[in-house]
Amino acid sequence: TNQFNLQPFTIDLSSEIPRLNSLVNNTRLPSQDFFPQVGVSDGIPLETLEQLKNEWVTSFDWGRRRRRLLRFSHFTAQIEGLTVHFIHEKSADPDAIPIILLHGWPGSFQEFLPIIKPLTEPYANSTTGKNVSYNVVVPSLPGFDFSSLPTDLDWSTSDTARVFNTLMTEVLGYKTYTLHGTPGLVIGYDLYANYNTTLRAAHFVFLPFVPPTMQEMTDAGVKLPSDELVTENLYLTWSTMGNAYFVEQAFRPKTLGLALYDSPVGQLSWQGWLWKNMSDPRAGTPPSQLDDNCILTSISLFYLTNTFYSSLWIYEQDPGALNPVYAKPQTDAPMFFSQFEYNTLFWPEEWVAKVGNLEWYRFHDFGGHWAGWDNPPALIQDIRDMGLSL
Repeated sequence: TNQFNLQPFTIDLSSEIPRLNSLVNNTRLPSQDFFPQVGVSDGIPLETLEQLKNEWVTSFDWGRRRRRLLRFSHFTAQIEGLTVHFIHEKSADPDAIPIILLHGWPGSFQEFLPIIKPLTEPYANSTTGKNVSYNVVVPSLPGFDFSSLPTDLDWSTSDTARVFNTLMTEVLGYKTYTLHGTPGLVIGYDLYANYNTTLRAAHFVFLPFVPPTMQEMTDAGVKLPSDELVTENLYLTWSTMGNAYFVEQAFRPKTLGLALYDSPVGQLSWQGWLWKNMSDPRAGTPPSQLDDNCILTSISLFYLTNTFYSSLWIYEQDPGALNPVYAKPQTDAPMFFSQFEYNTLFWPEEWVAKVGNLEWYRFHDFGGHWAGWDNPPALIQDIRDMGLSL
């Protein structure tokens, strides 16, 4: 009966490109940086912003990036009054496992472009001979890109989790499914904790819990190896200086959103710092596929769809996203966890095991906040191994 008005969707934003290019080209930046020796701790360096701005005008090809986006099957559905945009790529394998991939802020569905097609392809474990492949669903969060923002002032991330469960089970007809959650972790963990009959396995790279302090780990007898100390030190920096963007968006989304609404370079300054500062320092070198084109595509999508402002409300919907109290939910679904060295928050295995039915914990010494771009092979393998474990 198509009660959800499920429709194919195409991306066509070309009419807005001339205005975007004009605004970028005519944006004036300061002639010199103040205190350039401070580095990225105070935000994006002027030199980096100038470089990205110039690339946006001279070498960034929206048409080419649009064609890449359109290699995938896009759809929209109407769920609880929301327009929900999503990619749905199906495997040729009739036994493929449904999986939903959840992005965070300032990410988007394009965060997963390097891993979608590989996950649909059959993969055989050389030891057991077991095969695994996925039917991949990648939604845009409400208020992001082509998904509409809820008009309900009391809307929370738990409401979004409910909508995504409806997407998987009622719109697409999957009785059960799995998930991978990036910093869309609050929504993903909500599905893991509260939708036991439908969500049957979850892979995370983030958790909605406050990471332990060094003293807490010491008191518990946890001694970190050198590579895990790198991640812990990144978290210590983030917790003292790096989370200003979170506080601003959680408590002053209107101020920020209205100020930068029609300023693509302003949006680039705000989001570009996060893309640059929260990725692996070796970004752009194999196996990383994260380059400036990825960043400019993300900012272009926010600007061209007029959703920079609406996307900021994700933190206002759940300002207490990191819970200080660790507790295991009432679910028998297995959980899998991958920690990438240059991610901004760190949880040792002993703490991850407190909040789920942990099957395995892996540490990767390459990759950062954007695992789908930073280290696609590792993320693909980990998600495949989740499927092999089921």
